[in-house]
Amino acid sequence: MPIALTREVCPLLENCELTHLSREPIDIHRAKEQHKRYEETLAKLGFTIRRLKETPHLPDGVFVEDTAVVFPEFAIITRPGAESRLGETESMAEVLKEYRELYYIREPGKLDGGDVLKSGETVYIGLSARSNLEGIQQFRDIVAPFGYNVSAIPVTGCLHLKSGITVLETDRLLINPEWVHPEYFADFSFEYIHPAEPYGANVIRYQHSVICTAAHPETQNLLQKSGYDVIVIDQSELAKAEAGLTCCSVLIEG
Repeated sequence: MPIALTREVCPLLENCELTHLSREPIDIHRAKEQHKRYEETLAKLGFTIRRLKETPHLPDGVFVEDTAVVFPEFAIITRPGAESRLGETESMAEVLKEYRELYYIREPGKLDGGDVLKSGETVYIGLSARSNLEGIQQFRDIVAPFGYNVSAIPVTGCLHLKSGITVLETDRLLINPEWVHPEYFADFSFEYIHPAEPYGANVIRYQHSVICTAAHPETQNLLQKSGYDVIVIDQSELAKAEAGLTCCSVLIEG
C-alpha cells in the first residue's frame, strides 16, 4: 500500500519563509483543518498516512516535500535552501530509512524537494533561490549509478520548479509557461494553465485522479475536460505560506 508522509501544521506557520508573496495573517486552526482534509483525501486515494514527529519550533515543518526525494530504489535527504529549514530533515530521515536506502545532499549544496520533477528516468531540477548548482551536481552523482539523468532548469517568478509544472502523464505536463519555459521539455505535450491562475499547475496526480485546489476553477475545468477525476480541496491558509499541494507530503508508491 502506498504511503504518504506528512506533518502537523506548526503553530508558528505565520513566521514561515516567504519569497514571492507578501505576509498575511494565517488562521492556524483553519490551516490545521485544511491539512486534515488533505490527508483524508490522500487516504481515500489509497495512501496510508504516516505523520512525522511534530516540529513546533520550525514554522515550515508541514512542507515535508522539501526534505526528501523518493525513488523506487532509494531516497535522497535534501539540504533545504533556507537556513531556518535545515532542522526539518532529521525527522524525515528517521522515518524514511524504514522504506529506502538513504543518500544525502551535503554542504555547500542546497536543494529543496519542491524543485525536483521526475518523469521516468529523467529528473528535472529547478535552479532556484532554494537549490544551487552544487546541490544539483550532488544529486546527479547520487542518481547516475541507478540510471537516472538530471537536467537543471532555470526557475524565475516562482519559488520552486514544481510551483509551475506537474507531470500528468509520461508524455504530458501541466505547465505555467510564464514561470517554466516549455522549450526545456521538448519530449512532452502540454496542458497550459489559465493566466488568471498562475499557481494552478501544482496539482497531485495519482492514477486517474488529480487533486486540485478550490482557488483554481479554470484548472479544474481543464483537467476534467482532459478526462481526469478531479478532487477539489481548500488550501487557502497554507497557500498564504507559499505552499502548493505537493508541498505537504512525501509519497512512497510501493
